[in-house]
Formats: sequence, C-alpha cells, structure tokens
Amino acid sequence: MSNETTRSKSLSKGILAGLIGGLVATAAKSLAEKIYAPRTHGEPEPPVLLAEKVAGHELTIVQRKISSEAIHWGFGAATGAAYGALAEYVPTVTSKDGANFGMALVTLTHQGALPAMGLGARPGEQTAREKTSEMTSHIVYGVVTETVRRMVRRLLR
Repeated sequence: MSNETTRSKSLSKGILAGLIGGLVATAAKSLAEKIYAPRTHGEPEPPVLLAEKVAGHELTIVQRKISSEAIHWGFGAATGAAYGALAEYVPTVTSKDGANFGMALVTLTHQGALPAMGLGARPGEQTAREKTSEMTSHIVYGVVTETVRRMVRRLLR
C-alpha cells in the first residue's frame, strides 16, 4: 500500500495541502496563460467582468487589476483547498495526477458557470484558441495542484 492510503485522514491537513497546491498552481496557470493566452483581442477577463457585475459599474484600470488578481488567486486557493479536502476522503479525485481535476474545473467554469452568469462566451461561441488555452491552463493547474498537494501532505504526515 502507498503512504497515501495508509496514513490517517485529516480534513485540516488536506485543506492546508490543497490550499498550498492551489496557490502554486495558480501561479503556474497564470504563466501558462501568458505563454498561450485564451483571449488575444483585448476581451475582458471573467474576473474583471465579475468584479464589475458585483460593483454595479465599470471599474478603473487599477480597480480592475486589483479585483481581477484577488478573484483569480482567491478562486485558485479556495478550489485547491476544496480539492485537498476531497482528496483526503475520495482519493479517486486525484486520478491522472490531477489532470482530471483540471478538466472538470474548466468544464464547470468556462463551459458552465461563467457563460451562465454572463461572464464568458457560451461553449459554441468560444474560439478554438480560447477552448484549447483554457483546457491547457486548467490541466496545468490540476496537475500542479495535485503534485504540490501530495508533496505537502506527505510532509504533514
């Protein structure tokens, strides 16, 4: 049996390991999107649209940057923490070293919740570049989250 299956389960350790994994993965996802950007014609990012929707008005450039980063990093951390908690009790979520997690996340967000909330194009309206970039960057996010979560969780015993 592997070390992961023989150690005792801990919700708090799972959350902490996932949170750290999610933060590192958010940085990796950001880098992946700089290399292979999903939107190339100045379209607003979903976090900016969300911030403006919540504020009820257009934000200044500084407000856009701050709110976008806060939402981006907050979502990455929270999603990683939830993933870490789930991984403690349902180890199959870590399949494909986190790639399945990344694919599920892009499906839930960019193909589901964001279009439903008016914060992104519907799947049929998305460009091939947007679809492939988002899928790629979310797979990066999932694999990095799982890799870091696993390493941190081993350290936490």
